Amino acid sequence: MTYPINQGAPRALRILRDRFGAFLVKGTRTRLVAVGHLLSGNFLNALIMLVSVAMAARSLGPATYGVMVLVLSYNRVVERILRFESWQPLIRFAVQEENRASPRRMQRLYCYGLMLDMGAAALAAVSAIALALLLGPLFGLQPLHIQLVAIYSIATLFNIAGVPVAALRLSGQFKMLAYAQVAGNVLRILFALYCMLTGAGVLGFMVAWTVAQVFGSLIVFWTGFRALRGMGIANPLHAKLKGLIKDFPGFFGFACSTNLSLTLRVITTEADSLFVGALAGTSAAAVYYLAKRIAKVAMQVGAQVQAVIYPDVSRMWAKGNVRAFRATTLQVQAALALVGILMLAGGWLIGPLLIRVGPGAAYSDAYVLLVTQLIAVMLLLHAAPSRSAMLAMNQSWHVLAISSLGTAIFVVVASYAVPRYGALGGNIAHVILGVVEVVLMDIFWLRRSRRPQVAANVG
Repeated sequence: MTYPINQGAPRALRILRDRFGAFLVKGTRTRLVAVGHLLSGNFLNALIMLVSVAMAARSLGPATYGVMVLVLSYNRVVERILRFESWQPLIRFAVQEENRASPRRMQRLYCYGLMLDMGAAALAAVSAIALALLLGPLFGLQPLHIQLVAIYSIATLFNIAGVPVAALRLSGQFKMLAYAQVAGNVLRILFALYCMLTGAGVLGFMVAWTVAQVFGSLIVFWTGFRALRGMGIANPLHAKLKGLIKDFPGFFGFACSTNLSLTLRVITTEADSLFVGALAGTSAAAVYYLAKRIAKVAMQVGAQVQAVIYPDVSRMWAKGNVRAFRATTLQVQAALALVGILMLAGGWLIGPLLIRVGPGAAYSDAYVLLVTQLIAVMLLLHAAPSRSAMLAMNQSWHVLAISSLGTAIFVVVASYAVPRYGALGGNIAHVILGVVEVVLMDIFWLRRSRRPQVAANVG
């Protein structure tokens, strides 16, 4: 039996629309262009960073480079525990008010975020030095290394990126955001080359890292405030401070929840190097950290894709456009799955060559760690869009709960595996953490966005 084409075609098209509509979302091309800019800029940034890391690792050797790793990891742990990821609440509150709020009110909103950023940066810089003096030996830091902590704390003091990042992302200036820090990392290479040729030692490399980081932070700060002016928002530094908390109820609570989630992630992304160093020595910490730095090239994908979709999905959810919200998140997850597979294959094939040509044969053990870490990265790439979706739903406390459970499991696994398998035990813990977060976050956001009443009650 045959059917007329004019009857069968519409039905077939409806089936295709229903089955594959998740990948046919308005704005996909714009998001892909933005992701392309971010990926190209951040890949370039990460590759430049790897060159300077390779110079430091080859020049200092595993033991001394391990000391530098411990100092950098320690400073970053303190900074990320105390600082606020203010760009997340800023984006969420800004998209809710951008159609009705006055430029003056938006100026005050950004002022609120800036005050949190500046206060947290100052507190983190001072706390890093004070805690190093008091508790340094617990982290493997000797008295002679306290001055290294103090030097890098200057970079922490200038790391005020929340407001600039939010402004650049909301204004769609992803290209500017992607390339803003490249200049700082190019400067890092020049300094690292000088330190390598002159034998400046760990002190010289630490000064080089600090100056380059400060320079990069200043560039991001300038470009972010330039983006604010382009959106018609006056300098947040000129806004009145009185009544900020009252005018934006819920902002501080949202910022606190994202800060706590960040604190938990710090345990798995920075404090793990301290843990490996304390149990297995500075050389093991150097190899472990090096493998993570190489894998971080892949992690940039998840971080930057999340940066692109978070403003979009926040707007979709705020407007009640649940279908586009789900479709965009699923679309990005599918794309990241392909990226993760390609990166794992690349690490498997060229990892030994990359290590041999870069930091040198002394770090050959980093290959197995790199491959294992890339498996964990694949899982975290998948979880990044889920995290954005949950934050857009105003479910930051559920994100915190899932992160807490994952971190607790990570600590248990790492405590068992690192003493038995060395640095590889840390990577095994990362893989298990990734599985936990992927499964729980997917279950939560998919179920919540599927509820019939959501479409009617969003916003």
